[in-house]
Amino acid sequence: MPQPRPVDDAATAQGGRRPGMTDVARLAGVSQKTVSRVINGERYVSDNIRQRVLRAAQQLGYRRNTAARALITGRFRRIGFVSLGTADYGPASLLIALERATRAAGFSFTVATTLEGGHDKISDAIRWLLEQGIDGIVISEPVDEGEKLEIDPGVPVLSFGKLPGLSGSHVVFGGADGVAAARTATEHLLELGHDTVWHLAGPQRWWAARDRREGWRRALDDAGATPPPLAEGDWSPASGYKAGTALASDPSMTAVFVANDEMAIGMIRALNEAGRAVPDDVSVIGFDDIPSAAYLSPPLTTMRQDFEAVAAHGLDLLIQQIEGTSAEPDSKPLRTDFPADLIVRQSAAAPSHDRRNDAPSRKEVQ
Repeated sequence: MPQPRPVDDAATAQGGRRPGMTDVARLAGVSQKTVSRVINGERYVSDNIRQRVLRAAQQLGYRRNTAARALITGRFRRIGFVSLGTADYGPASLLIALERATRAAGFSFTVATTLEGGHDKISDAIRWLLEQGIDGIVISEPVDEGEKLEIDPGVPVLSFGKLPGLSGSHVVFGGADGVAAARTATEHLLELGHDTVWHLAGPQRWWAARDRREGWRRALDDAGATPPPLAEGDWSPASGYKAGTALASDPSMTAVFVANDEMAIGMIRALNEAGRAVPDDVSVIGFDDIPSAAYLSPPLTTMRQDFEAVAAHGLDLLIQQIEGTSAEPDSKPLRTDFPADLIVRQSAAAPSHDRRNDAPSRKEVQ
């Protein structure tokens, strides 16, 4: 099998012009069609040939002409991402996972950020992305902007969460099942022996926060437990601290499910300052399993999402829509829900008056 021929000076070899696919094919000893397949990330190319072509392209300094390719094929090999302008752990982790999965699939990545409560709307971000030239759109952590969204982008869309008003024949809804995850967290506290469970919710403009509230409420309803008054934060430790300060004076509160770990950190600090020990007096469960969760005092019981799996599978569904390889009818939106895992640590225990249920259920202690 022919091997790439050595070229001491790629620029000289190409006469000073920018190297093209023909030059890569000649250096790699393959056809131009094979180079095209490799460069465009198509299948049915052996790993050996693919690596040979990529080495030749790197040696020559070849760069794909995306604009020219788009004119010929109508495809940009680029995906637009609509993201809230936030550094919160969940959205940021999903963005990183999506960027990795996008590059691995042979697509480039363009981000448009919006701010919760700001003037930038999801619809504006979508329009801007379409102007840049994209093949598909990913919408992360959509929020209720107070007005019905009515937009059909005309390209496949993946939304990680509810987005009423989003229409089109190639719409995919994916992501972790927030309702089921919140239900699991609440049921764990009930199984430990708590009569009911308080909930510190995220901002209710977020569909993800609403899902977690819904899962909490369903678990209580199914158990016949009386739902306590709902508290609402803004995802920050400060809002968790404020809520914890207000709730600490209620002696009937023995367990609380918090919609994210950051607020749980503030909640635990407020409870400790009020003289209510965690978990002896109040059990706390968070959501996200941030890196510091295992090192808090006490280590935080929480719900862990697999962002890498969520991103990879959701993106795969989107690319199927882009390339027209989905087996589902175009008129039927696809949906995939990934469960979150309960990570049992030391912040949740049986009520102090009843230690019969000390043994954690469902998952192994970490």
